[in-house]
Amino acid sequence: MSLKLLLLGFVAGFLATLIFHQGLWYLFNHTGIIPLDRPAWATDPIPPFGVPAVLSKAFWGGLWGLVLAPVLVHLSGPSYWAAWVIVGALALTLVAFFVVPPLKGEPMQAMGPRFLIGLAVNGAWGFGTALILQILGAVRSG
Repeated sequence: MSLKLLLLGFVAGFLATLIFHQGLWYLFNHTGIIPLDRPAWATDPIPPFGVPAVLSKAFWGGLWGLVLAPVLVHLSGPSYWAAWVIVGALALTLVAFFVVPPLKGEPMQAMGPRFLIGLAVNGAWGFGTALILQILGAVRSG
């Protein structure tokens, strides 16, 4: 595992959050799937440091990219793309629903439409991360 791959994984995950995750969120906002009071690219401050919500999401997307790139970058062809979409959809959504709320002292969220939306936007993140890693030259084409 190289430092370069870790850095590219972070950059790819960060950018994929801003472009693909939030881009699909925006489409969901404007088709009524996600209410407009929960907008894409939200800038409301997140405690404890007051960082804009979109940058907080992008930071965490970058960390996910850093962790997953060394694991998934060695795949090729359809398995590369499928792994990024499936792992992104499942891992990020499961953590958001079942790990983050207890850490914040909040109740776990009910499975339902929000879970399906999570799978979609996080799957989009996975696809975007895979694509950006290829554009950045971190993986061979496939």
